[in-house]
Amino acid sequence: MQFDDDARLDTSEVQDVRGSRIPGGKATIGGGIGGLIVLLLGLFLGVGPDQLGLTDGGGQPAATASGLAEVERSCRTGQDANTRDDCRTVAVVNSVQDYWDQEFQRRGATYTRSSTILFGERIGTACGSATSAVGPFYCPGDRKVYLDLGFFDELRSKFGASGGPFAQAYVVAHEYGHHVQDLMGTLSRSQDGRTGADSNAVKVELQADCYAGVWARHATTTKDESTGRPLITSLTDADITDGLDAAAAVGDDRIQERFQGRVTPESWTHGSAAQRQQWFREGYRSGEMERCDTFR
Repeated sequence: MQFDDDARLDTSEVQDVRGSRIPGGKATIGGGIGGLIVLLLGLFLGVGPDQLGLTDGGGQPAATASGLAEVERSCRTGQDANTRDDCRTVAVVNSVQDYWDQEFQRRGATYTRSSTILFGERIGTACGSATSAVGPFYCPGDRKVYLDLGFFDELRSKFGASGGPFAQAYVVAHEYGHHVQDLMGTLSRSQDGRTGADSNAVKVELQADCYAGVWARHATTTKDESTGRPLITSLTDADITDGLDAAAAVGDDRIQERFQGRVTPESWTHGSAAQRQQWFREGYRSGEMERCDTFR
């Protein structure tokens, strides 16, 4: 996965609050075993931590000047995105949102851009307070994506994924799939309280995987506004394999087998490894939103 070295990154779409503190109260999630249990429940849930019972009413942390300056200072061009995880995240956010903006326009609709918040350890959101143990998530309350970059290391070390730049891109694109669902009114279908292999919660997650695949199909042809050229210049079969591997690593069955020693489909909230790969592959193969109807 390569970015156009000369492209200018739009850092306004990513807010860096790493090192900031949550004003008022403490987060209710700890690390260790407790954090791991939370991770099993909340990974890629697509909704805020309040719906996991993890909120303490803490507010949104104020971004430190040093944190904002780090991304703004260091992540200026596509060349930076080719060498740094935080800059790569900025570039992927830019590319994903450029695609959805253009796709919504093509459909006669308006895409509302969403910020990604980079945080460390804990964060306050409109959906409640959380720690990085929850994993990446989208909060419909403020329509923002929350990501601790340390998760990319855990994706390899805890979940056995092969990793790689596109595995990281898949994570970001999946969360923006939830934002698309929110704008289209389908995200709320996951909030009926049901779990299981055929639940709406699983169908919402699989659709977000499919939307990530749709973006990937168009990633190297979606033009960047600053240059008129695609921000992503190269996406190889090996990159897609890394994305599929990441999708499988966070399948409910793989996670349950790894951490509890048995598979319990009745408690699934995200779908099996095979399902997650199937729907990402369907989005990538077709490149069409219409093929992502996991509710049919």
